[in-house]
Amino acid sequence: MLRFLFIIIRRDMLLAARRRGDWLTSQFFFVMVVSMFPLGIGPEPEVLRMVGPGVVWVAALLASLLSLPRLFAEDYRDGSLEQMLLSPEPTVLVTLGKALAHWCIYGIPLLLITPLLGIQFALSAEAIWVLVLSLMIGTPVLSLLGSVGAALTLGLRGGGVLLTLLILPLYVPALIFGAGAVDGALSGVGYEAHLSLLGAFLVLTLMVAPWVAASALRVSIE
Repeated sequence: MLRFLFIIIRRDMLLAARRRGDWLTSQFFFVMVVSMFPLGIGPEPEVLRMVGPGVVWVAALLASLLSLPRLFAEDYRDGSLEQMLLSPEPTVLVTLGKALAHWCIYGIPLLLITPLLGIQFALSAEAIWVLVLSLMIGTPVLSLLGSVGAALTLGLRGGGVLLTLLILPLYVPALIFGAGAVDGALSGVGYEAHLSLLGAFLVLTLMVAPWVAASALRVSIE
């Protein structure tokens, strides 16, 4: 089972490497959205520090949404998704593997870019570290929950809009806990509670989302 999961992740990452434009679009979108806010708000360090965590988190959330419609779509078009579902391995491994591959492709580059973007908002070294840590815990939640929406809207006309309406409310707890952790570090009240809640949300999502996505995927294929 672990070998099959690794094969799914490796396959999606190899396909992403051949289609660099697809995943680079989300990264450029993330960088552009975050970089535009300091230009529009002004150079006041206090204001930038106050809005910075929320801006980075919202941009990461929107960048994730931008890439989700392609999570199952390409495999659905060429028929390979049906072959995966016909394999003797559980469907939940397919959805889990593709969600983890999505995080590796879209989430990890965000973590590498974030420290540079945090400097634009005059964040301290500790705040940037907490921001990266919160994104490290929270971005897998975005991919796992996104896989549920991508499976539910697979093959539907206008599925991207419906996907946004379905998944965006589910992203709110991750947004609150992630941005709240950085605010706690900036204000000196502590960030451990927010990160603990974000970690609990990740565990809950990891336990539930792949199974729900697998059920939705079978319904969409049928």
